[in-house]
Amino acid sequence: MVTAVTLNTGYSIPQLGLGTYKMSPEEARRSVAYALSLGYRHIDTAQMYHNEEGVGAGIKDSGVPRKDIFLTTKLDNPNHAPERVRETFAESLEKLGTDYVDLFLIHWPLLTGDFVDSWKVMEELVARGQIRSIGVSNFEPHHLAELAAASSTVPAVNQIEIHPYFHNSAAVEATEAAGAVVEAWSPLARGLVLDDAVLTPLAAAHGVTVSQLVLAWHMAKGYVVFPKSTHEERIKENFAAANVTLNAEEITAIDALDKGEAGRTGMHPDTMQRRH
Repeated sequence: MVTAVTLNTGYSIPQLGLGTYKMSPEEARRSVAYALSLGYRHIDTAQMYHNEEGVGAGIKDSGVPRKDIFLTTKLDNPNHAPERVRETFAESLEKLGTDYVDLFLIHWPLLTGDFVDSWKVMEELVARGQIRSIGVSNFEPHHLAELAAASSTVPAVNQIEIHPYFHNSAAVEATEAAGAVVEAWSPLARGLVLDDAVLTPLAAAHGVTVSQLVLAWHMAKGYVVFPKSTHEERIKENFAAANVTLNAEEITAIDALDKGEAGRTGMHPDTMQRRH
């Protein structure tokens, strides 16, 4: 069984879901339908991924009622202007084949400093019933502080890079202090952890794969994870990570792998400025 985490909006989010980063629309359609058939109930996509139509088709193909699925999408970087938020969010709903999303995130804060304007429009969309919870992604502590100074609405989540080699501790601490849930993207460090000399014997002791071990570590830390795969066996394998329980010593051993900033595999939010 996948544990659910309660957001500050009162809604529950399954702690383990399916990510769709870099999936084509057809891959997303097949993968989403298959994942839902296994029991997944949390799907993560984004405008930037250009596969929302495939995700929506996969949900429809699955036959699982929309109300039983936690669906996330994200605001693309070129769309921070208020009118673009409204227009592109409406397009996302149409592509996804739904009249609401469970979670809508600002994908990157960027260097333009305009995310507060985007946030205010997102608050409007919540009031209209088109979004149940709003949050952010890749926000550093100073971004969270700026948002808190401009709005009384606390993000439901902050979706940030986290894995055994990069704990992103300052962002995690600021997120949790704000009352938001931490979501971990790149939870397997883009595959870099799979041959790790510490993780391999720990996984073997449990009779699981390193991927399952690391996903279990994330969930033990209280994070929400949504590993991406287009392969049925891997999607099934990842889902089984919900059944892996780690003890305190094992969690501490994995914690010790943190390399700090040297472990980051993605772009730093303070330098990410791409609009496209």
